[in-house]
Amino acid sequence: MTYSIRSVPNGEVLGSGIRQSVSVSKAPAGNVPSAAAIVRRLEEAGATLLAMPSTGYSTRLRQMRFDIVHTALEAYGWETPALRAPAPDSAAISAMDEAFGWLALIPESQFLLRRILGARALVHPLTGRYLFTWRRLAVSVGADHKSVQRWHGQAVDMVVRGLAQRG
Repeated sequence: MTYSIRSVPNGEVLGSGIRQSVSVSKAPAGNVPSAAAIVRRLEEAGATLLAMPSTGYSTRLRQMRFDIVHTALEAYGWETPALRAPAPDSAAISAMDEAFGWLALIPESQFLLRRILGARALVHPLTGRYLFTWRRLAVSVGADHKSVQRWHGQAVDMVVRGLAQRG
């Protein structure tokens, strides 16, 4: 499944009356998305990945534990529930798999570029904030944040070239 992404200037009102900066539509396989569209798709994939439920069947052993009320506030249920993004649908999961599959277009010898592109794609599904800022990424790879930004751009260019060669 391939997508083409048509950029619309910010603030332009579409036919539906909704303001939107990027719209996604299906297109023939020969159409290669731009660098900005690839970054957007990777960010959507990262948000989908973080929105997936982390509960379910597990191989770890379970033990019996009695629930003990620790405070009076917990006894009356006055604790605020944690906000959680809704579970993504199957189409979003398929789009996530396709977008993260693009990371394989970066050669294994350039694993640092893969790591930077993958880490920068992780966006919180509710707040839209990056889990790894440029400076945090720079500390984790041991480089300057400007270098990490440049390497991110190089990784995106490699994905664009890989998709152009594939299509």
